Amino acid sequence: MLTRKSILAAFAATIAIVAVPFAAQAQDKSITVFAAASMKNALDDVNAAFTKQSGVKVVASYDASSALMKQIEGGAPADVFVSADLKWMDYGSQKKLIKDDTRVNLLGNTLVLIAPKDSKIDKVTIAPGFDLAKLAGDGRIATGDVKAVPAGIYAQAALEKLGVWSSVEPKMAMTANVRAALVLVARGEAPLGIVYSTDAKVEPGVKVVGVFPEDSHDPIIYPVAATTGAKSDVTPYLAFLRSQAAKTIFESYGFAVLLKPTS
Repeated sequence: MLTRKSILAAFAATIAIVAVPFAAQAQDKSITVFAAASMKNALDDVNAAFTKQSGVKVVASYDASSALMKQIEGGAPADVFVSADLKWMDYGSQKKLIKDDTRVNLLGNTLVLIAPKDSKIDKVTIAPGFDLAKLAGDGRIATGDVKAVPAGIYAQAALEKLGVWSSVEPKMAMTANVRAALVLVARGEAPLGIVYSTDAKVEPGVKVVGVFPEDSHDPIIYPVAATTGAKSDVTPYLAFLRSQAAKTIFESYGFAVLLKPTS
């Protein structure tokens, strides 16, 4: 004989069974994007706009491009990878971790010298032989790890080209990603830092005191691609990154958009 309790239990079990596909479907309506730390503010806004338009949730993870690619190589479930340099996207291509036919060079950036907002250092002319070591005094110059983090790699290349690397190398404070270097300067823990212009723009605690000449380092290019394990929902997302709406957001944060908008 069916009791009220058994009927409720059976009903609850039915609801649970029905709910599973719906939960799975809802879960499928999301994609995971691994992106360079310097993209956080701009890409958060782009992702919000994409979700509003498509209903697809974007889960973003930000760190150094090197760290993210190593995570993807280790099996992390990313659908899209956005690197702050070509090197780590090339690495993903060589390891067959990205879909080469989805790869495009999306954005450009500029390398700048920053100081805390209240620093007495004001304008620095960055040219061959400029005395960066003297400017730093007893303090450190914060940037990404020059062996792996794109911002650090660009910084070392520029300082070598300008002939000052040997004098400043002992003063470098190398961080796990470019945003960590930004924080050190904003807090006054480092009197100078080398970051992207877009980083400086979103941090009120710092000011740009100099801009590195474009010919002092390789062009700063942000390529984007789907990973080999990407969900089908990445196709409209990749298209949205190339839209006029995304272009407007990226440019408002100081990025140069390298592609003509597709919509």
